[in-house]
Amino acid sequence: MYDFIIIGAAQAGLSMAYELEQLGKNYLVLDKENEVGASWLKRWDSLELFTPSEFNNLKGMDFPKPKGHYPNKYEVADYFKSYVEAFNIPIQFETLVTEIQDKTDYFIIKHEEGFYEAEQVIIATGPFHIPYTPPFHTKIDSSIVQIHSDYYKNPEQLQEGKAMVVGAGDSGYQILDEISKTNRGVYFSGDTDVKTLPQEFLGKTLWWWFTKTGYLSFSKESWLGKKISKAKQPVIGVDVKGILNRENVIPVGKTIDAKQKLIVTEQAKLVDIKNIIWATGYRPKFDWIEGLELDKSGYPVHHRGVSNVDGLYFIGLPWLHTRASATLGGIQKDADYLGNYIREKNNKKEAVFS
Repeated sequence: MYDFIIIGAAQAGLSMAYELEQLGKNYLVLDKENEVGASWLKRWDSLELFTPSEFNNLKGMDFPKPKGHYPNKYEVADYFKSYVEAFNIPIQFETLVTEIQDKTDYFIIKHEEGFYEAEQVIIATGPFHIPYTPPFHTKIDSSIVQIHSDYYKNPEQLQEGKAMVVGAGDSGYQILDEISKTNRGVYFSGDTDVKTLPQEFLGKTLWWWFTKTGYLSFSKESWLGKKISKAKQPVIGVDVKGILNRENVIPVGKTIDAKQKLIVTEQAKLVDIKNIIWATGYRPKFDWIEGLELDKSGYPVHHRGVSNVDGLYFIGLPWLHTRASATLGGIQKDADYLGNYIREKNNKKEAVFS
């Protein structure tokens, strides 16, 4: 019987492991991958953070790169590995949790090889669960290569011929930028009227301005927080207009249907596509947790990570409390809050039994 089981060994899970270390708890981190940082390493090869090093610190250890440096995915994974070694965090890899049963006084955490028991559980699996592609993707001819951005690495995965990138978020535009530099024809399916923000402005990084103005600190319950969370998120550090103006990039509007080799968009019917990259996001999946209340979007109902199930917590979700909650550097404040909440809860419990 553990005091705590943490599920997920990326920044959210490691941050809570640090808190539990300070509290002297008996805990274990479970992760479905085979190494620290795997969730970052599996993303596309050219990925770089749009937050500079000084804003990517986990509690107790600064990111080991100079101020103003924008880390790549390999540097993030190395940082996590150093963090685990520095604080001797116990992790059980290749352990996919399939069910959590609430036994009132404790939890049973089932996985493919057996189960663990713990008095309390922290879910740190992040927001990216099920890669989403439109249902009509199954109607597309098998000769066309289809890759979700979750599995995209680099243009070498693509076959010869034209490609289409679907999705107008950060990932969609970054992948469009990379693929269009290979000089192949690329259709872009998505919103072209997006807000963009530079990584640096007036000699300061964007994240410096975000921090200085308090943009990252508005809670989701505040008036400004509600406005920001419902607004369309800007694309950061990408020259959207420059990319869309390239001769080999052709915007075609939203993709609405497909039949074999015919791809139907708002602006065209395309028959010459050989590759499709779906940068169409993810859907949450929390139905493996017994008794958990979910909101209309499928995310857990909670207050700053404290769920409706006593002893069950969440961290690393988008807007767990603020805009910064799902960022590498922003996880610290959420971990602090949960660490203090757990400390106070345990103190009350001890007072009752003393």
